Amino acid sequence: MSLANILEPLQRPLLTVLDTPVSWTEVLGFGSGALCVWLVARQHVANWPIGIANNLFFVLLFAQAGLYADAGLQIVFITLAAYGWWTWTHGGGPGSDDLPVRRTTRTEWTWLIAAGVVGTLALTLLLDRVTDSTVPFWDALTTALSLAATYGQCRKLVESWWLWIAADVVYVPLYAYKELYLTSLLYVGFMTLCVLGLRGWSRDLAGSRRPVAEATA
Repeated sequence: MSLANILEPLQRPLLTVLDTPVSWTEVLGFGSGALCVWLVARQHVANWPIGIANNLFFVLLFAQAGLYADAGLQIVFITLAAYGWWTWTHGGGPGSDDLPVRRTTRTEWTWLIAAGVVGTLALTLLLDRVTDSTVPFWDALTTALSLAATYGQCRKLVESWWLWIAADVVYVPLYAYKELYLTSLLYVGFMTLCVLGLRGWSRDLAGSRRPVAEATA
């Protein structure tokens, strides 16, 4: 039995949204993605294995839709998920297994912005010249934003939520344009969860600083 035969049932329509068939792949991606972001907002380490499953579903979905950068991005996400899983459980330093929430340093911002600009330009040119993508710039931009946000999530940088919100603002109309209506709706939900995650991580950051301020008072 070939891989295509194994994956074929996932590509079958499960329901119809706005006269557009929605596959099992998109439904499973919707569910696993929503659960993953909810777990991230709660700083639960289970978000990483759930996120890996979500990435696998989206590889299939985005490749079918011609969003090649987003499909390839999922492979990178799986690698980053393994890294994030390790840092969340071992990155707290001596005497601590928990990685604390912190702010992004100026040096990290410099590298993230530089990598984002270069990555967006390079991917745009690649997608425009090598693939049949109809949205090379937007596909590249969301890829760069998502990678930066995922790195921040791995390191528990509170500003990573702002990067995710910026990416989601582009993702929602992009997926609707590609007739991935359920996925577009999912990213509307992602934005809501990102706001909640930002508030939660900001509270944790403020709480971790309060004892230090009191101790030095």
